[in-house]
Amino acid sequence: MQYRTLGRTGLSVSEIGYGAWGIGQSMWIGADDKESLRALHTAIDRGLNFIDTAMAYGRGHSEQLIGQALKERTERVFIATKISPKNQRWPAQEGTPLRDAFPKDYIIECTEKSLKNLQLDCIDLQQFHVWLDEWSLQDEWWEAILKLKEQGKIRFVGISVNDHQPNSVIKAVKSGRIDSFQVIYNIFDQSPEDELFPLCQKENIGIIARVPFDEGSLTGQIKPDTVFPERDWRHGYFRGDRKQQVWERVQKIEKEMKGEAADIAEFALRYILSNPVVSTVIPGMRSVRNVERNCAVSDGRLLTAQTLQRMKAHRWVRNFYS
Repeated sequence: MQYRTLGRTGLSVSEIGYGAWGIGQSMWIGADDKESLRALHTAIDRGLNFIDTAMAYGRGHSEQLIGQALKERTERVFIATKISPKNQRWPAQEGTPLRDAFPKDYIIECTEKSLKNLQLDCIDLQQFHVWLDEWSLQDEWWEAILKLKEQGKIRFVGISVNDHQPNSVIKAVKSGRIDSFQVIYNIFDQSPEDELFPLCQKENIGIIARVPFDEGSLTGQIKPDTVFPERDWRHGYFRGDRKQQVWERVQKIEKEMKGEAADIAEFALRYILSNPVVSTVIPGMRSVRNVERNCAVSDGRLLTAQTLQRMKAHRWVRNFYS
């Protein structure tokens, strides 16, 4: 496993991190707690030391599983979690008052709940699960963060950027208050490269890349005839002709891999890790098999400049979450 520095936090994190949404069992069909725990242990065995979760993932179930796994380990593992907006609006709607989403007492209350779920005394990285840039210089959320830091309950603060909206946190970058940003970044959504990445590089702010596989399409497993159960949120994400659209685009990418990866899933991870601004990428991993496949990509081998240039043609501006 290779390691990178998470911006000015100074934390040396594994470049393959653990995305723990799926193991929360909410919205995703097929997660099994026993397999999830085996997957978490296997990841740590492979040198992974960064796990990203959220209170919203199974109403704390993901955090609880992680806490259970960590109690059985002696290795230092960095934990990032997220505070859900009080109004339960994803993404944040323009004009929403800060008090509707993240009042001071609520931020503190949520952090204490997460600490209990995780069985920890301190969270390494506490993140806001949605954001509006107009909140960046407001005092209430910042006072809560400072209090939590003073109490030793969190070390650093980050923002999980609204889906496909990397430029929605530019004021937050410039505020000097934020230590990391978690943002959608993959072969299809290259938009963080335009403005967010250069600014974060200049300010030495960590970047956590999420949705590396575009919710599965960049694994090559989403085919035109793929069927998701109605209770699985991907039933809506890939509705209509969307499976056909992604399948056709994936076929074109596979033809241009030029032997730089065994399959498109590996290629998708190598694409992200080939950008030095990225501190860690957090694929969702609900099985030992996926942990082993993803962690194996962390071997220091990056895509060539020529291949990265070819991938610019595969940028795809769209929002399947809407």
